[in-house]
Amino acid sequence: MADQYAVIGNPIAHSKSPAIHAEFARQTGQDLEYGRILGSLDDFAADVRQFITQGGRGLNVTVPFKEQAWALADERSARAETAGAVNTLIRLEDGRLRGDNTDGVGLVRDLSANHGFDFSNASVLLLGAGGASRGVLVPLLETGLAELVIANRTASKAVDLAALAAPLGAVVGCGLDALAGRHFDLIINATSAGLSDSVPDIPDDCLRNDGWTYDMLYGDRPTAFCRWGQDHGAARALDGLGMLVEQAAESFRLWRDVRPETASVIQLLRGVR
Repeated sequence: MADQYAVIGNPIAHSKSPAIHAEFARQTGQDLEYGRILGSLDDFAADVRQFITQGGRGLNVTVPFKEQAWALADERSARAETAGAVNTLIRLEDGRLRGDNTDGVGLVRDLSANHGFDFSNASVLLLGAGGASRGVLVPLLETGLAELVIANRTASKAVDLAALAAPLGAVVGCGLDALAGRHFDLIINATSAGLSDSVPDIPDDCLRNDGWTYDMLYGDRPTAFCRWGQDHGAARALDGLGMLVEQAAESFRLWRDVRPETASVIQLLRGVR
């Protein structure tokens, strides 16, 4: 019988994860099946335990359960600890669950390996101080960037998040109004503003000449923040589809101890043949 994996979330029908992992399994020759679980908003833990009891080997966790997965994990990676959220659960040999967070690895790999962004000595602006930002902090600070500024509409949340990550590198937090006169090589949008087709209220000139923009959201058409980047002279205005595939590849590696090739999967999802 093939090893069982799944993604759990609510809603979940839209998830691309089954298609991604099916392609990973095909290319690496791994014998596994990967499904979707519509998680109960009232008892996420019971859904996880049922899957594991029935032989499940691992789960990807998406909205709105990442914080609950963090609490449920018996042990956690350092990056998951800092994130306060888990998007990958791994059943250990003794039946306990290990929690990890692969979002930051996915973001950094997409930017650096797939698109060639050089983080060394870069000035990076991270917009938002919620779970999406927390999930990428550790890998971003491990890139060798010169500075990471976390900016949020509520400044105190950005300041608190920066303080949490301060032992890991050069990071500060501020409100959006404090960005006046600042200029960045890379601006990453980790807010949900794009869901309403809007962008955070940032200065028009905060992107350096030939700077890059990156939106963690993705869609069939350019997101609002991708359009902002294009309108403000970004050398590259990227969406988060590559991050989705790369974080999935890191989960696959944690489960199966093999890293799948990702470029062809990204092209497949974009409809490029």
